[in-house]
Amino acid sequence: MTSRLSFLLIWFGLIGMGPAYLAQADGEILGFAVVSEIPKDKARVSARVSVNDVVSDMKLIASETIINNLIWKKLEICHAMRMEGFKNPEGFQILTVHIIDAGMLPMSLQSFAGDCLIKKAIDVAPLVD
Repeated sequence: MTSRLSFLLIWFGLIGMGPAYLAQADGEILGFAVVSEIPKDKARVSARVSVNDVVSDMKLIASETIINNLIWKKLEICHAMRMEGFKNPEGFQILTVHIIDAGMLPMSLQSFAGDCLIKKAIDVAPLVD
């Protein structure tokens, strides 16, 4: 009887902990961002970020695996991205990132991305000649 009771207590304890573990995994949030300044430090990039259609300026904090990614090394101002991660007091901690076309951004960021691209074209185009 005692072994059966302990087995049931352990079983229900594991069932109770299972959803808590899954809730932490589901804590990742989806965000979209446009790089707002020329990246000097690739570990902390300034960007305009949209999470749940709320736009704010924050730092994108990249992990070591993301920093070593060739795409991230070529990151420039006005690049648009879709990312998953966590918000923290320092900024947005990125777990996964995908570079996307500005047309795939939420409407709340599309005007900023368009203005950024126009400004980049006006500032960079004269330097090419």
